[in-house]
Amino acid sequence: MSEPMSLYVYAITKASHPLDLDDLKGVGEPPAELHVVRSGDLRAVVSETPEDLSMGRRDLEAHHEAQEQLWADGTTLPLGFGFVTPDEDSVRAVLEERAEAFSQRLDELTGRVEFNVKGIQDEDALLRTVLEESEQVRALNEAIRDGGGTYEDRLALGQLVAQEVQSRQAALAEEVLTALRPLVLSEKLAEPSQQYFVNASFLVEDEGSEDFTEAGRELAERFGDGVELRLRGPLPPYSFV
Repeated sequence: MSEPMSLYVYAITKASHPLDLDDLKGVGEPPAELHVVRSGDLRAVVSETPEDLSMGRRDLEAHHEAQEQLWADGTTLPLGFGFVTPDEDSVRAVLEERAEAFSQRLDELTGRVEFNVKGIQDEDALLRTVLEESEQVRALNEAIRDGGGTYEDRLALGQLVAQEVQSRQAALAEEVLTALRPLVLSEKLAEPSQQYFVNASFLVEDEGSEDFTEAGRELAERFGDGVELRLRGPLPPYSFV
């Protein structure tokens, strides 16, 4: 007799969720069939875990498509990619142990959605702006370019440019956050990176989605060339589970 396969868990819902799984496909190839594990007033949507589960595009897309279709039908707690448990008894144990917390969070997320905002600034355009607007940077750069300047000058130029870039990107990030915060209930901020000067997730009332989207568009148009603002949503509230 073969051992039961482990279960991949997509989301937690209440019993009132329609849980129409007929058209949903899970991770794996061929796609796994989804089914429900029940415990009291809670439900977990699961499938068998494929042996070749990976962070590849196929499984990531299947995970997110299942999450988004489930969310479209009712409130869920969407789990992150790769949540695997040994069997149905393990799933029920978690649902029973965390029943009150899960139910409360489902109530809190009802009628709310997530938006993700990422800001990207063209590096060449930013450096040109720094050279144009900072007299100290311009003077050091010209001295080095003309064959003058010491090692210390080159080091000072690199440090000064880095400071200017960080300061300008921090100001841009604050402009984004200041414009959007009045429209949101909660936020999760990631640390700025070389790729994104702002990377934030916002929890928004469903009825305020259009206002938030319009505010994001207006902000992107205000920045113009050299700055790109990417807005995704409405999404299941992954960052607030």
